[in-house]
Amino acid sequence: MADELRDLMTITREPRSSKKSERAEARLAVVHPLELAAWKAVGPKRLVVGRNPEDDGLALVHGTVSRQHARFDWDGHRHVLVDLDSRNGTHVNGVRLSSGAERPIEDNDVISFGDVICVYERGLAPAPSVLIREDAVPGNARATRELRARLQQAAKDPSPVLLIGETGVGKEHIAREVHRASGRRGPLVAVNVTELSPNLVESQLFGHERGAFTGADRPHPGLFRAAEHGTILLDEIGELAIELQPKLLRVLQEGEVRPVGATKAVPVDVRVVAATNRDLAADIEEERFRRDLHARLALWEIPVPPLRERRADILSWLERLYALWRHRRGLAPGRLPELEAHAVERILIARWDDNLRGLDRLTHHVATLVDGDDVVTVAMIEAHLGEDEAPGASSGGSSGGGGASAGGGASERPQAPTTREELEAVMAQVGGSVRAAAKHYGRERRQIYRWLDRFGLRADD
Repeated sequence: MADELRDLMTITREPRSSKKSERAEARLAVVHPLELAAWKAVGPKRLVVGRNPEDDGLALVHGTVSRQHARFDWDGHRHVLVDLDSRNGTHVNGVRLSSGAERPIEDNDVISFGDVICVYERGLAPAPSVLIREDAVPGNARATRELRARLQQAAKDPSPVLLIGETGVGKEHIAREVHRASGRRGPLVAVNVTELSPNLVESQLFGHERGAFTGADRPHPGLFRAAEHGTILLDEIGELAIELQPKLLRVLQEGEVRPVGATKAVPVDVRVVAATNRDLAADIEEERFRRDLHARLALWEIPVPPLRERRADILSWLERLYALWRHRRGLAPGRLPELEAHAVERILIARWDDNLRGLDRLTHHVATLVDGDDVVTVAMIEAHLGEDEAPGASSGGSSGGGGASAGGGASERPQAPTTREELEAVMAQVGGSVRAAAKHYGRERRQIYRWLDRFGLRADD
């Protein structure tokens, strides 16, 4: 099933053209039902979606899709979606569009044409990665392919890598793939900084000599030397005590460790990969993390996108996790139980604050709830997700209504800015402070900086 899904979701690259009118501005992933799975480039040219659309339109041959169901238009900066008086309606992030009204579309919006579910992605994905394996960093969403491309750049370089991402995004698995692709002949030694003993952390990392402290009855090489010619993963690096950070900086700068109780440093050949879910920029400002250490660790700073920024991959992840669930229990391979369209929509627009961990819990819920040919309903999904994964707080796209055109859907925080003027007004309102803008939008500061870059603006701080 995973192979079949991967084949169906293979991206066909649009031919390049020097003509602006033929340039692709976005792409649409058809993710449900599986038999319609495909990618469609969406450019400035008007695109009609339907069972029998205009020439070069997106044909969705499905009983719930009208002959000409909806239309994408380009206003010079973004796509807007118009429902063409369809029989079963057009929904954006669960909110039905009023017929004939325009709705601006944002990156990672979930769009339903009847029971056909799609994910809109602004921009085009890079070419497939050769060095980073897709089975190790799975997915075909634009954010996933950009991640693999960035990892491929970093893998062969000996410089440290800093992986930044929310809990549950798979940072340790990614670190293991970076190590494999690096070709280093030594082992990968994974260390969770929070699990090290506060009193012995220096000894555990850098080793100690016999008699260095009470109980040190024999020398110990330490975890860095255990990773000789390989890679050490320092997970939760943001939790490293401030007094130990200069010693880690010395290792990075000098390529040597000084065991506790030793008079001489010992050379080490170790590549460092660090990972954190903390906002290290804020920790630096508050003097909880050293600026010079961050500069050394972040020669390759690679953000790992959360699930809500790669929604086109969620169903294929659900398939993988279901296969893993069965394998762990010694069960024969089997297909993921059928999901009704509204259940798929609800899964895709959830926030997934725990990312893959949360999706794994959903997999267990689905696997234990249904038997045989039972269909997973939206009520079953709602009962599991509840308010903890309510739609409407994703950073990957708008979730409420875009004014009257979307029927006035509610959102608990402002939508992402869609024009330079809109972001400019907010930045002026908060005195140019990125921190205040992040609070205003309910987003991380990294997202505010991305918006500033997109619209060619600068922050005062």
